[in-house]
Amino acid sequence: MKNQLTLAHGRDYLAIPGPSVIPDAVLRAMHRASPNIYDGELIEITHSIIPDLRKVARTEQQVAIYMCNGHGAWEAALSNVLAPGDKVLVPAVGSFGIGWGEMATGLGAEVEVIDFGRTGPMDMGRITEALLADKAHQIKAVLAVHVDTSSSIRNDIAALRRAVDGVGHPALLMVDCIASLGCDEFEMDAWGVDVMVAASQKGLMVPPGLGFVFFNDKAAAVRDAMVRVSRYWDWAPRAAPEVFYQYFGGTAPTHHLYGLRTALDMILDEGMDHVWARHQRLAQTIWAACGVWGQGGPLMMNVADPTQRSHAVTTLNIGAPYGTELRGWTQQHLGLTLGISLGMAAPDDPAWHGYFRLGHMGHVNGQMILGLLGGIEAGLCALDIPHGQGAVGAAAKVIAGH
Repeated sequence: MKNQLTLAHGRDYLAIPGPSVIPDAVLRAMHRASPNIYDGELIEITHSIIPDLRKVARTEQQVAIYMCNGHGAWEAALSNVLAPGDKVLVPAVGSFGIGWGEMATGLGAEVEVIDFGRTGPMDMGRITEALLADKAHQIKAVLAVHVDTSSSIRNDIAALRRAVDGVGHPALLMVDCIASLGCDEFEMDAWGVDVMVAASQKGLMVPPGLGFVFFNDKAAAVRDAMVRVSRYWDWAPRAAPEVFYQYFGGTAPTHHLYGLRTALDMILDEGMDHVWARHQRLAQTIWAACGVWGQGGPLMMNVADPTQRSHAVTTLNIGAPYGTELRGWTQQHLGLTLGISLGMAAPDDPAWHGYFRLGHMGHVNGQMILGLLGGIEAGLCALDIPHGQGAVGAAAKVIAGH
């Protein structure tokens, strides 16, 4: 490398697919003394959060809030509708689909995985075949990931609902929107989703620590028929508490609630349609640059079809060892952190060092994305990694609407 001068001093830019960039307004809202957890402002804020979470999820259904990460939300959702021995179908397109299935296995469920690989979405025909083969309707739920953060594939959840309904199968449709909520278009009610899980640290722009489970009347009826539900994970008292502490199964996540209140204000002030359109335009900006870089070098987008790509995260392969070298250079010299590979190759496989991911979710705008792309191009130049010329210019045209 020709120039060892570091330009990393200043505010770091965490361009990974979660935790996402936290708005200053959210940080300010959280920077306060601990509030009264029995009376006053915190109770009022919580009551205001519930309907606004519904607006973001596009649902009139119920929501339970948990003090946990996305994995906790997985377990919370499963614990309310699955008993040991129940069967679930998992159409997987990346590590997080596999992981949710493993969570179900840990709870005693029988899990049938249809692994569609890591470069394309679910095949509705194969899912239909699996459901048709289940003559006795032993499958209690279909566990699908809207956007798999590892592969950056975006699945067609409305089509999955049609596939389930088309064969008259009664299984619950359960969807992981941890990476997509507040980034990619999602319509819980219109798409017929029975249970949806999300978390605070991505499109909702709040630090990790809150998990959300949205559920409709069909799912509530399944929970009511359960012989036993974990006292802590039980969504019934959280969604319809008789006293305030039941919202959280104990002490409230006080400062996260202040941050979430501010984040929801920002999202709803912008408007969901605009939030989705902003993420789409910024994703297209990144894709334009990646397309140019790939014309003169080894960089490839993991998902070839733009209609199947997430608007929140982009998974890239530039060949080993370039991925790891590029991430190291941008972090050391620019204060720019790119995402590591997850599940695209085994950690002990040299190919692992060829993958990296870009997070473009939540509190991001045009100049941030152009800065991200400029930083990557600087790294490509510094490391003498072959790449096509004019990528940032191509991205700028997308930003400009040309």
